[in-house]
Amino acid sequence: MTDYVVIDNDEAFVDACRILSGGSGPVAVDVERASGFRYSQRAYLVQVFRRGAGAFLFDPITISSFAPLQEAIGDEEWVFHAASQDLPSLHELGLDPTRVFDTELAARLLGYERVGLAAVVERALGITLAKEHSAADWSTRPLPAAWLEYAGLDVLHLLDVRDFIAAELAESGKAEFAAEEFEAVRTRAPKPAREEPWRRLSGLHQVRGAKNLAVARELWQAREDFARESDVSPGRLVPDRALVAAVLAAPQSKGALAAVSAFTGRASRSQLDRWWAAIERGREREDLPRERVPSDTPPPPRAWADRNPEADARLKAARPIVEARAEELGMPTENLLTPETLRRVAWEPPAVIDAESIGAALAARDARRWQIEETAQRIADAFVESAQAASEPSGAAS
Repeated sequence: MTDYVVIDNDEAFVDACRILSGGSGPVAVDVERASGFRYSQRAYLVQVFRRGAGAFLFDPITISSFAPLQEAIGDEEWVFHAASQDLPSLHELGLDPTRVFDTELAARLLGYERVGLAAVVERALGITLAKEHSAADWSTRPLPAAWLEYAGLDVLHLLDVRDFIAAELAESGKAEFAAEEFEAVRTRAPKPAREEPWRRLSGLHQVRGAKNLAVARELWQAREDFARESDVSPGRLVPDRALVAAVLAAPQSKGALAAVSAFTGRASRSQLDRWWAAIERGREREDLPRERVPSDTPPPPRAWADRNPEADARLKAARPIVEARAEELGMPTENLLTPETLRRVAWEPPAVIDAESIGAALAARDARRWQIEETAQRIADAFVESAQAASEPSGAAS
């Protein structure tokens, strides 16, 4: 077992960055968060490995600025396993790569059945990694030695895995596919904040009536405010199901709320005044939420035959064509083209059905160039064939 030391002061951090700067080649990077324990998605440990320099574990809570690390490795290729999970936390620290290589995403493009880090390392290098600390509370201080060993191993083998996978990408003709995917992940803008995030409450569909929805909204906001103040994951304070249970029970007093057996969670009783005040606010609100929220997303495909038979025919014609091409390429269909993208184009196709117009529609929905080249003509042909089939007289001779 290697004795890993967490670097938790600026002087040691600057020294480590100087060593990393003197290393060679790409840099393996990983982040540990405390998802499910803390409110934020901030980094609680940053791991970096570079050949000729070694592996370093940094504590972002105690290091005042990560600018020296950005300066040391900013122009190098950063290697991740599932970069989309780590980049937002790194961005908060002022760490932004100019090039990335994502071994998890590459493994998907190569058609690996299992794409978790342990599975990919074992396939590429024959090394077995233990993953028992992946869901740990990384805000814990001090971090146990076994956790540090786990964190160090997350980057220690990543560059060798990168080289193995890069060779497979080149051999399979997918290197350009991967390069476009990596750049799309690196440059992807954060998702805009939801207009009404409280509507994501699990079980909210059970709540009927605008007044009850107003209560649910206030309870969600009260929990959100308290979670932010205390830096605790909202679901650890009071689970969604408990908030919904409180709404459905319609208690008429604080004591009645406390008596709701399904109203559980570590803060359900200790913060009873907070929750009861939220219920009262919700009942007094005059700006009631809409009971039904209009959506710009297509309905579930099972409803298309009745609501939009032409779109249903387009989707049924194109979907197997895209799936077949993904199988030929040896990758999951969703990596060739997401089902949501295909559904949206089938539901609302361009006025002119040809490869160019379909390609423009796909690009407008963030499809990459290689995805368009692989699917646009096939989708256009399928759409045309479905329209021709619909226009043929019923019972026409085959």
